[in-house]
Amino acid sequence: MSQVHGNITGIRDSQLAELEAIYDCPFELDEFAPRDLLLELARHSCALNREIAVYVSRDGDVLDVTVGVIDSVPLSDLRLRRNAKRLSFVRCIHTHPGGSARLSDVDLAALRSLMLDSMCAVGVNEQGQITGVSAAFLTEKVNGIPGVVESEIYPLKKLPQQGWMQEIALSEARVLQGDEGDLGENPERALLVGIDSEKSLDELAALAESAGAQVVGRVFQKRPKADTATFVGSGKAMELQLDAQAAEADVVIFDDELSGAQTRNLEEIIGVKVIDRTTLILDIFAQRAKSGEGKLQVQLAQLKYRAGRLIGQGLILSRLGGGIGTRGPGESKLEIDRRRIREQITALKRELDALQKQRQLRRKSREKNAVPIVSLVGYTNTGKSTLLNQITDAGVYAENKLFATLDAVSRKVQLPDGGEFLLVDTVGFISKLPHDLVEAFKSTLEEAALSDLLVIVSDASSPDMLFQHKVVEEVLSQIGADTQPRLNVLNKCDLCEEQVEGEIPLLPGAIRISAKTGQGVDALFGAIAMQLRKTEQKLTLLVPFAQYGAVAELRQKGRVVEETYEDTGTRVTVMLKQDAAGQIAAKYGSMILADEDA
Repeated sequence: MSQVHGNITGIRDSQLAELEAIYDCPFELDEFAPRDLLLELARHSCALNREIAVYVSRDGDVLDVTVGVIDSVPLSDLRLRRNAKRLSFVRCIHTHPGGSARLSDVDLAALRSLMLDSMCAVGVNEQGQITGVSAAFLTEKVNGIPGVVESEIYPLKKLPQQGWMQEIALSEARVLQGDEGDLGENPERALLVGIDSEKSLDELAALAESAGAQVVGRVFQKRPKADTATFVGSGKAMELQLDAQAAEADVVIFDDELSGAQTRNLEEIIGVKVIDRTTLILDIFAQRAKSGEGKLQVQLAQLKYRAGRLIGQGLILSRLGGGIGTRGPGESKLEIDRRRIREQITALKRELDALQKQRQLRRKSREKNAVPIVSLVGYTNTGKSTLLNQITDAGVYAENKLFATLDAVSRKVQLPDGGEFLLVDTVGFISKLPHDLVEAFKSTLEEAALSDLLVIVSDASSPDMLFQHKVVEEVLSQIGADTQPRLNVLNKCDLCEEQVEGEIPLLPGAIRISAKTGQGVDALFGAIAMQLRKTEQKLTLLVPFAQYGAVAELRQKGRVVEETYEDTGTRVTVMLKQDAAGQIAAKYGSMILADEDA
């Protein structure tokens, strides 16, 4: 097996043997890079039209020889020191086919991430001649990140061999100095990757920032469909390795759901943590869930998602089915992991079922008291919580972030005519909403499905408002909330004041408001009251004193708006839902003096 690593496809055995001989290249202790070694690297780099990298220890031993493509080479972590804060005791000397001896962003990122003694670039032209040599060294930290000092480009004859070795010694001392910063608060640096659209990547960036990450780069590749092994194809995955190095990314986030195999393959190629959009959303939910039920729902969604991505050798690792390949000492690690996850899922479902029964009891109590339910629904970050605060002074946490609040919040609201309704703030929706998350939050989302009125809040200032509204309609249909009366609300109209009337995207009958300033909220309040009245019927009954118990039933099933005492009994005017009105009419028809639709 060859000791030369990287892309060695198509290289003759004789040339590989010559490259392997580089391992025996002698170094003087005060010599940065022997002239003969650089000439040999230039000759092979020109012949192969590929980069070649040599990793050398502080003692002058060649640790690794790696071949790359024309403009890249895998940069291995050959750290000899265990302390990650100190230099690695390794320098990298590599060629640049094409003539440039200038260090690239990828080179400098690798210098930092691997804490190399030095990164050296050797420019090689088409004739195999060395056009120049440059090197870079680490220096004092700023906010915990080492600085970089780059040398000028030297001709081969004037290479400062001893000077660069002395620079390594100085770098060793400098890198321990400077501002360490608060490393615990440094956000993860995220590189975003998508194949859907630039708009979808914009939303992924907002999600990443909402999760606390710092977006340091984005890559869009238009593809008709995802590659089954690496999602973006092996060639693009290799490019992502360089992009991640250049951006010094800690995590690469993909804008679609990845399979377990795709995630594993990508992490092996790119060399940093890889997650997908679903994992990111689940992480945000885990951060933001405050109530006990919300936390249980997020845990359930995470476990279901993880269960489908346990990677192993398929059925051969399961010992439950019996047969060839399944006999042995007992359960495999994969099956143990699956069993533990199943047990956790069962326990969580049991807890959530108990909480759902409690919610059903509260819901029956509300129905018994005839309190209408109005749910605020909409895309995430459209201002639902701000609107709830504006109407009810609820003091709910509201911030300009995706999924700022997750737990459903409800407040009673008094109507001008003395009635009341329950206003419920629900979790925001988003495109590509994870299926496991919808399933886990189904009991909470039932509030929307069982509402008497849906107020769909849209962000009028968003250029994607109509697309977002379509996503909301699709999710509402998915949870069975597509038959209730609804009001469309265009929020954040204060951000559109400079636009002319026709430029704000319209929805049929939409009410324009600003939940932040209060503009239009009174009109919305009136529209809610009017819409609720359409679901009620007004009945006036004269209840004889001997049957006064009927008054208590009327209060229980409806909303009494007027009650006066007459000689023969009590005159009661009550607002009832249609089904309750039918029951009262059948039972106390003789007492009804007049009835009309409200």
